[in-house]
Amino acid sequence: MSISPILLLGGTGQIGHFTIQALRKRYPDLPLLIGSRNRQKAERVASAMNRAEPVVIDPHADDLGLGERPIGAVAVLYGDERLASLRYAHARGISHLGISTGLYEVAPEIAIHMQRPDAAAVVLGYEWLVGATTIATLTAAKAYARVDGIRIGALVDEEDWGGPTVAEDFERFASVTSSVLSRREGAFVWRKGDDAGFSFHAIDDTELAASGFSSIDIAGLAAVTGAKDIEFGIGTGASSSRRAGGAKSTEIIIELAGLNEAGTALRSRHAVFHPGGAAPLTAIGISMVLERLAGLDGKAATQAGLFFPYQILDHDAYLERLTQEGGRLMALPLA
Repeated sequence: MSISPILLLGGTGQIGHFTIQALRKRYPDLPLLIGSRNRQKAERVASAMNRAEPVVIDPHADDLGLGERPIGAVAVLYGDERLASLRYAHARGISHLGISTGLYEVAPEIAIHMQRPDAAAVVLGYEWLVGATTIATLTAAKAYARVDGIRIGALVDEEDWGGPTVAEDFERFASVTSSVLSRREGAFVWRKGDDAGFSFHAIDDTELAASGFSSIDIAGLAAVTGAKDIEFGIGTGASSSRRAGGAKSTEIIIELAGLNEAGTALRSRHAVFHPGGAAPLTAIGISMVLERLAGLDGKAATQAGLFFPYQILDHDAYLERLTQEGGRLMALPLA
């Protein structure tokens, strides 16, 4: 079977590097197009692997400078303010994944999809680390008959900020709004100042201060679980593994509250852990979404629609892939 190449825009960065590794591990013969606005960067990355071709992207051209060549799926790994990649993909019926749009920036992307909702699959991959948070939370929530509260603390090791593209995203987010989205008593509210943060305990029980962050996870988890109270925050410092004398890692702490099947109050804490840090954990989600969009796994490619990653990924398969890379979803004692 002939497979059209996957186009990775921003494939020359750190997240692109790990995404390529993840795809190559499972699909060594998959053709890749390494897209960049910088020819030298694209050529350097593509020359180091088989079946990879560098392409120079022109964000001002309707065809991105690619002409009419067949493309299996598109992933853009940087902030695309012009939405050039989405417009290109949607006009040609090509499935598209973006990972760098802020919560307040989704309206233009949704508007493009709404004009032709039957054109292709569009995945809003803006969940924290592309599915890691939502899939883990929804898995842990299976123990609950009713989920009332969700608090998520993402620990970002100070040695693990992911390169200039990630820094640009956070700088853009911070420059637009000083308020933070959360859900309180069933209402979506915007918090400011001291009211926007909270504290959480890392895997090793170290307490960390978290700055509130408007993650789209909040909207997705509210829709699925109906939880009336949801908040998301980012804490910066040494990860638990580094405090123990090892290498940096990434961890996401999930606190749930609600009722069990017997109607008794239930609380639990969980953690997502990846020993390589945020970029390789992000790459698991990106690679698995692309796998589904293009039907690389032998199943039918994802049909047209608007999706979050957790809606098209097999949750058990995702957690198995996480375990294969030395990570895990674990239960933690209550703090």
